[in-house]
Amino acid sequence: MNAVVLESVLTCPHCGFAKQETMPTESCQYYYECTNCKALLRPMAGDCCVFCSFGSVKCPAVQQQRGRCN
Repeated sequence: MNAVVLESVLTCPHCGFAKQETMPTESCQYYYECTNCKALLRPMAGDCCVFCSFGSVKCPAVQQQRGRCN
């Protein structure tokens, strides 16, 4: 099994600003406020968290093929 990547670059769909963030390992992150335009990001339909929708790397739960976040 490959090591889980905990760093992901979130890109705001509103302004295009990108920022590297550390993903939580015990739960999903449903909300994220863009530090540039202050838009509140939420997962797109079918995704469990903002990292799965807007991140460069899927969340740890998906990486481990557990399916969706808790």
